Amino acid sequence: MRVVMLGYQTWGHRTLQALLDSEHDIVAVVTHPRGEGAYEKVWSDSVEDLARESGVPVLVRERADDDELYEELKRLAPDVLVATNWRTWIPPRIFSLPPFGTLNVHDALLPAYAGFSPLIWALLNDEPEVGVTAHLMDETLDAGPIVLQRAVPVGPSDTATDLFAKTLELFGPITVDGLAEIASGRRDFTPQDRSKASFFHKRSEEDIRIDWNWTAEELSRLVRAQSAPYPQAFCFHKERRLEIITAGVSEAVYGGTPGRIFYREGDGVAVVAGAEARRGRSKALLITKVRTEDGIELAAHDYFTTMGGYLTSRPQ
Repeated sequence: MRVVMLGYQTWGHRTLQALLDSEHDIVAVVTHPRGEGAYEKVWSDSVEDLARESGVPVLVRERADDDELYEELKRLAPDVLVATNWRTWIPPRIFSLPPFGTLNVHDALLPAYAGFSPLIWALLNDEPEVGVTAHLMDETLDAGPIVLQRAVPVGPSDTATDLFAKTLELFGPITVDGLAEIASGRRDFTPQDRSKASFFHKRSEEDIRIDWNWTAEELSRLVRAQSAPYPQAFCFHKERRLEIITAGVSEAVYGGTPGRIFYREGDGVAVVAGAEARRGRSKALLITKVRTEDGIELAAHDYFTTMGGYLTSRPQ
């Protein structure tokens, strides 16, 4: 089939490479301009560079909604569009232009976790598995009929970085296999159950701020979800920002006021956590490595040289 791909960052790069290696004719690539945001510098393999190196025409757009792009797509006459990590709205006149429509590839097990940062949100919510969905695009974001879906388990110590690596390997194969399903003439693709749908917003600074009223289990998942190279979860100690690089859940129950720096346990330092901690019903967040606002990484035992005092959500 004649394919035009809309894609960005490493997900788009891997998808484009798989398409180039397939039997399909890649007639053009549409990609976003290079960005300077923190999240755009992560997983930043260039779709544009790969396309140009492969002799594929490239159209650079922040949005896919202008008349010039529409006319160029009509001229190219693709059989299908493929969208992978395209970051802005695609209007109906674009996604419905090819006879086979648009195959969108999203890193979640739809209908749950439509929208942004699905792997991070899924890890925060203690989901047992994550995955990738290839679906036909319609007027509701990430809501069209499912062509293929593949899952991977979430391990007990997996970070978001681990899950990105696991699901990234699925993008190329599910795209090529999804196109094969479409080309076969199948039209009985699975409608999404909208009663099970959820839509998540982009993550920001506020979303990585530690709230000590969360349970230790929830905070441990937050630390794992905000793993390098993404911004780490943070709090404040003596009015200075402190990033928590690694942490787990204590063996013992530590009662008291959430945020209290309490006790050395194993190779970590237990910090009281959870709204039920005052009743002695919560385990602590066991911090094992931190980074100071000067960028210095330290083992928790080396940073917390004495017990007592508090970690807070904001400077106090």
